[in-house]
Amino acid sequence: MTGIMAEHLPVRPREPRRLNSGVIRKGPGKARHLDRELLRSDDKDWSRSDPWRVLRIQTEFVEGFEALEDLGPAVSLFGSARTTPDDPMFQAAHDIGRTLAKRGVAVITGAGPGVMEAANRGADEAGGVSVGLGIELPFEESMNESVNLGIMFRYFFARKVMFLKYAQGFICLPGGFGTFDELFETLTLIQTGTVENFPLVLFGSGFWAGQLDWLRGTMLERGYISSGDLDYITLTDSVDEAVAAACARITACPPITEE
Repeated sequence: MTGIMAEHLPVRPREPRRLNSGVIRKGPGKARHLDRELLRSDDKDWSRSDPWRVLRIQTEFVEGFEALEDLGPAVSLFGSARTTPDDPMFQAAHDIGRTLAKRGVAVITGAGPGVMEAANRGADEAGGVSVGLGIELPFEESMNESVNLGIMFRYFFARKVMFLKYAQGFICLPGGFGTFDELFETLTLIQTGTVENFPLVLFGSGFWAGQLDWLRGTMLERGYISSGDLDYITLTDSVDEAVAAACARITACPPITEE
């Protein structure tokens, strides 16, 4: 560089980035939360703004369908964005993503950090399809670097359709409210026959065993669910068992082979 050594260049502070309508911008400005705007009850201009929102929502569905129509066999993986790389669940998610990819199965996550990033990284490093369904939030940019097929959504419900429509199995690792939302929505849609009885794996017995005990001992005992509603749930701490169970309905999925 002319007259100035690169190491002496002043370091500019990083400007905050915000995400609006699928576009990341630097500098000041307010990030919008379109899901929140849609659900506001005090919006006096809803009669003029909501009809236009329908077109944006339609666009999200069209873009998602076009991007994923040739995806092939896939498993959706849910879990916490707060899981750190030194957490055993991070390594487990990485190994699950890698094992699925080696079997020719695409990995679908929410595209964020934590468990999602680990699973995407495992799939991407194994040469597989690493799908990220990002969501536009005011406090984070949700698309990790290990996603090799990514779609950014503004509305949660459009994103959820893609998780369920293109997966033949589901794996849930420990997580918070978002993970439980995805888990129980999947269970509800399977219970009501809205989606087929695809297998659902709960990975991490130390986290999920108490939840299963409550489902059996409280919900089932009081008659709020039927015994058959829990038949398609597998609880495990084994990566190979989790992958085998999640792939049970994928007929072309080859068996796990030892390296």
